[in-house]
Amino acid sequence: MAAVDAQMFWMSAVNPSDQNVVYAFNGALQDPDTAVAELMHRAQECDELRMRVVEAGRWRYPRWQRGQVGADQFVLHRGGPVQWQDCLDTAAGLRYHQLDLHRMTWRAQVFPHVLGIPGCSGAGSVVMLQLGHSFADGTRGTALAGALLGRRQPVAVPVGARHGFLPARGVAAAWAHRRLVRDTEASLVPPPAPGCPLLSINRRPGATSVVRTLVLHRDDLTPTVTIGALVAISEALAGYLTARGEDTSELGAEVTMAGVQEPGAHNNFRNVGIRLHPDAERAERAQLIAAELAAQRRRGEHPAMRASAAAFAATPAALLRWGVGQFDPNVRAHTVTGNTVVSSVNRGPADLTLGGLPVLFAAGFSALSPMMSLTHGVHGLGDTVTLSVHADPGNLDVEDYIDRVRMAFGR
Repeated sequence: MAAVDAQMFWMSAVNPSDQNVVYAFNGALQDPDTAVAELMHRAQECDELRMRVVEAGRWRYPRWQRGQVGADQFVLHRGGPVQWQDCLDTAAGLRYHQLDLHRMTWRAQVFPHVLGIPGCSGAGSVVMLQLGHSFADGTRGTALAGALLGRRQPVAVPVGARHGFLPARGVAAAWAHRRLVRDTEASLVPPPAPGCPLLSINRRPGATSVVRTLVLHRDDLTPTVTIGALVAISEALAGYLTARGEDTSELGAEVTMAGVQEPGAHNNFRNVGIRLHPDAERAERAQLIAAELAAQRRRGEHPAMRASAAAFAATPAALLRWGVGQFDPNVRAHTVTGNTVVSSVNRGPADLTLGGLPVLFAAGFSALSPMMSLTHGVHGLGDTVTLSVHADPGNLDVEDYIDRVRMAFGR
């Protein structure tokens, strides 16, 4: 297991991080058992869907090992029809029911008869896919879901992780960091984003969370899906907080972005902070947000980032395990990278099927954290984009906020 995956695996014991992605299909399943059997067959045919975590001792990193797909990795919800919101409530309820990755790295729940799915004229069906985050980031999770749901495209196999020699890589990283500092001071590289002051949505979330979704057409988000979503979130969130007397002049978001590609890692992303510029007009705000994303992308391409990642990859397992053990979720920071999280994932073409039924859209829900009571998922599938809101109702009036998001999109 690569160091970045092991860190996420160990951290999940104190900060739940499982991914939950919902796929909606046009039509109710007439033969749910046959559909589940087909899913199980597809999973057995994909080596990367047969992974488990195997411990290798306290002084070594855990390993990925292939096994068999178990029947308990599929949950079929029998009985009468359920509502779309019932599926979302189930997804929210999984927050404190993480998978034991020693037993299974993913699990699919199948709802064969669902009413009220956006864009579905009659009854539909839903597959809810839960994955351990150390097992897959958004890109890898997209490929794995594709294999499970009939996409004829092979899933990339990560090469064995190479941990390297820490002292040598540490020295290289130190030299590269000094160069990064010089290049930043010379304005050759954009500076790191400043932290954001805490707002009410940065209070520690309670035990209960809720999920809401807004299904859009790709043309509703311009100039790109991610920027279009950030522009609307900026407007809705600033309006919500300002109405409650909060200062949003430094409102920011923590945005996921592709990171240094580690061939042996299952997670290759990083989080960057950007300002949301709610006081700017829409067109100008889009330009400012695009410039901030571009700046953080340029900074991420500096050689120091690759050297730092290489040094981290060489961290001995015992040292990294000890470091993770020092994390105290009860400690409160004075600033945050962003006041909310926005995770944008392209889930590929709309070529997925369930029991012969065509897919409508996908929705994903970013996990809450001790400093984050509101997160957003932006998931594109074909020409449809779903914006999801995951929030603690004790720290956010969810219905007021989602109404403001709809208004920001002219809905």
